[in-house]
Amino acid sequence: MSKRDLKAELKHMYRPSAKEIVEIEVPPMRFLMIDGQGDPNTSPWYVEAVEALFSVSYKTKFSVKRGPLAIDYGVMPLEGLWWADDLSVFSGEDRTQWKWTMMIMQPDFVDEALIHAAIEEVRRAKGLPAIEALRLESFGEGRCAQTLHVGPFSEEGPTIGRVHDFIAARGALAGKHHEIYLSDIRRGDPSRWKTIIRQPMC
Repeated sequence: MSKRDLKAELKHMYRPSAKEIVEIEVPPMRFLMIDGQGDPNTSPWYVEAVEALFSVSYKTKFSVKRGPLAIDYGVMPLEGLWWADDLSVFSGEDRTQWKWTMMIMQPDFVDEALIHAAIEEVRRAKGLPAIEALRLESFGEGRCAQTLHVGPFSEEGPTIGRVHDFIAARGALAGKHHEIYLSDIRRGDPSRWKTIIRQPMC
């Protein structure tokens, strides 16, 4: 059996430093995705969406590990695209108007049919409501700026501001605010949470 460390192979995208902001090129990759709206801290749909994404991603991983490919790999981290029709809502307490797409990248060596088979298996075994809203889609952002934020989500503001200033000196903002969650927030100390802040630019 072979082992693949996808985050190491994609180090420039998934292991940034907190000491600097860097410009990278993000190519199209396949993601399991699900859309929603509302405060992620209180929305039942958000919880169901994340559960569906991880359930299918882990089912796919174990199918690949035990199947003909015999590849063992770590499931990639949860990622989120965030936006709103009125961008001013991001500076206030009302998060009900926040829109999001939560997603997990799927390795390029995994057959699409195997991923859809994993969706069907999870549907039969768990009957998760959000399973019906999952989709597999290619997504690329091209030119981006990113850095690592260490600390709770509530303290991301200055980090996001530095990323935006970096972009303003080189171009303009494009696309949606993108976060990649490297820590298990159910267990970790919030002061040590690690979140990649990524912003497309043109």
